[in-house]
Amino acid sequence: MEPTFSPPRLETERLILTGHTIDDFEPLAGMWSDPLVVKHIFGTVVSTSRESWMRMLSYHGLWPLLGHGYWAVREKSSGRYVGDLGFADFHRVIEPPIKGIPEAGWAFAAWAHGQGFATEALAAAAAWLDKDARFDRSVCLISPENTASIRVAQKAGYGNPQPIRLNNKDTLLFSRMRQAPKE
Repeated sequence: MEPTFSPPRLETERLILTGHTIDDFEPLAGMWSDPLVVKHIFGTVVSTSRESWMRMLSYHGLWPLLGHGYWAVREKSSGRYVGDLGFADFHRVIEPPIKGIPEAGWAFAAWAHGQGFATEALAAAAAWLDKDARFDRSVCLISPENTASIRVAQKAGYGNPQPIRLNNKDTLLFSRMRQAPKE
């Protein structure tokens, strides 16, 4: 698969994954300022409006640089912003090193928790990444206390959790081998 410079549109039964637009900023900023959303990502530190703006700008920058990145996830029936999901290379300084390996990540609005949206969106994104022969695997980093995200990751085929330290916190590094694309 040739690298893409803009996010492809992915559809699932209930969701649409596209690139972020300016209209996504307010719901994105609202989501990242919700303590329930950032609980397992930043602890009690919510994002400011400016930090959310910089996050959205970085989402756009990932695609032309890496050929993969983050999508805005929307509910198909209503168009409502559900959250962010995708792959990045954050150049993390960790052992084992993961530089150059797509790192899956996701954050969903509190109203969307527990509805299976993350599982559905990650399955679609992982299937898309599986078509890219540049990568034999992808990884994700999850707080050991975040049992909901661990279940999402495992359903998408992420396994073999390795305990690591990230930002002076215990974290689990999960890996997923590229799957043969379904015909």
